[in-house]
Amino acid sequence: MAERYFREIAVFGLGFVGLPLSLCFTLGGCKVVGVDANADLVEEINRGVTHLQEQYRGFPIQQILQRELARGSFRATTDPREALASIQDIVVTVGIPVAGGEPDPGPLAQCLRSIAAGLKREDLVLVRSTLVPGMMRNLVRPILEESGLRAGEDFYLGYAPERIAEGRAFEEFVIMPVVVSGVDMDSLEESAALLRVITRAEIVPASCFEAAETAKLLENISREVNIALVNELSAVTQALGLSVFEVVRLANTHRRVRLLQPGPGVGGYCLPNAYHYLAPVARGAGVDLSLMPAARRVNDLMPRRVADMVLRLLPVPPVQARVAALGLAMKDFSSDSRSSPALRVAGYLREAGVSVRAFDPAVPRSCSFQVSSLEEALDGAHGAVILAKQKGLAIEDPGVFARLLDPAGPFVVDTRNIYGNPACLPDRQVPKDLGVRIISL
Repeated sequence: MAERYFREIAVFGLGFVGLPLSLCFTLGGCKVVGVDANADLVEEINRGVTHLQEQYRGFPIQQILQRELARGSFRATTDPREALASIQDIVVTVGIPVAGGEPDPGPLAQCLRSIAAGLKREDLVLVRSTLVPGMMRNLVRPILEESGLRAGEDFYLGYAPERIAEGRAFEEFVIMPVVVSGVDMDSLEESAALLRVITRAEIVPASCFEAAETAKLLENISREVNIALVNELSAVTQALGLSVFEVVRLANTHRRVRLLQPGPGVGGYCLPNAYHYLAPVARGAGVDLSLMPAARRVNDLMPRRVADMVLRLLPVPPVQARVAALGLAMKDFSSDSRSSPALRVAGYLREAGVSVRAFDPAVPRSCSFQVSSLEEALDGAHGAVILAKQKGLAIEDPGVFARLLDPAGPFVVDTRNIYGNPACLPDRQVPKDLGVRIISL
């Protein structure tokens, strides 16, 4: 007897949002066809392979994917028409890349046109991407209406920006409140009904698309401004001989203070792009933004500052130096290296003539200087810079540096506070006789 599914859904975009979202729906009793223009990615996913660092109730996403493929509740395709033929719930997770500071709606527009070619009456299109305010009304709706159907009359159109953090996608799709908007009230209600398949938290209606679009940007920008504050503070605490991580920890004991952690910069697809999504709208309205671009500049300068710290510590001229870059992801415990500050740190060092060997057990090989083991990265290097925490990086014991680094003035720049936090247990402290200089932000 064929298995009966609660709903059948097409999810367009199978990246860091789309794939875990698809599997959340299958775990909720739905059948999902995932659509992506990347044929290699589709082939990989259909073999049960993904490099995402996600898990649900202790099960890694790889195991969940393989199980759902075997059950027949999920499959991936590059053919939008095939996916849309018998499905009425359509979710779009395709994002807006930023090039030269300008948002590029091209990939999203291409996706929407492929949906419009197969759109049917009574279909629901729910967009879960981060957008420039006004895009739902001025880009998404007009392209979908190239189908000859009218949003709010012939098909439902909703917007509910995702709010997940990579590494916690399954959990946060369930527990994170969702903001939802629609072209009309029926569309909002249809969108909310689909979201309730997996969401157990509050579903918060927005008055219009623009309110939801702008709220999502504010969420991301608020985090970037917060990080910029502590990143800028780290230059002062370093000059005072203090640990910025201790200062932040102490300040956060105030019940109305919630400072984030400093680091080598802000990367990925969400936080760095949010200002660039809002900036053209502000310019069009004649509004001169000052705080937001200042925060973007502070965070954008951090990779250069980290690279300069490394260069100052070198015991030999840069052209004779070897440095290990540990962690290439845009943040801790991620396989995502898009716009990663770690790659920029490595790039600045290489520009100065340093030979860089980078290791990250979670990030697929993406650059010529990436090596396959910690030992290969550290062996004979004059120093190391820790840029992201990862499971399997195996640097909990700082003695590994003493064993493998060149003995002539070895050093470690620790941008993730692995060794220097006063709140660490005594056995996590760096031994004074280690013979390796460890410098924090």
